[in-house]
Amino acid sequence: MAEISDAIAMIKKAESDAEQLIADSQSKSDDLIAESKVKAEEIISTAKLQAEDEANDTVFDAEDKAKKEAQSIAEKSKEDVKSLKGKAMANVDEAASVIVKNIL
Repeated sequence: MAEISDAIAMIKKAESDAEQLIADSQSKSDDLIAESKVKAEEIISTAKLQAEDEANDTVFDAEDKAKKEAQSIAEKSKEDVKSLKGKAMANVDEAASVIVKNIL
């Protein structure tokens, strides 16, 4: 009889140990899942910040390029205006002469 009692006690202990092992495993699993979620949120947050920085850099570069191009166009326009004005002024004397001849 003692042997049966010992066997039943051992079985109960094994069941208890198995239940504890399952509970411990579940707890560790829950902890790992929670930790993974936190790490994933950190990675996502970091990636968003990096993407925002890159977007800002891209916008800054585009604005800088546009400003330089606009300045170049303005310079070219000034040169063109100066050239046209010079050509027009060269014809003023001739136009005045023609007008004077036609009036007289």
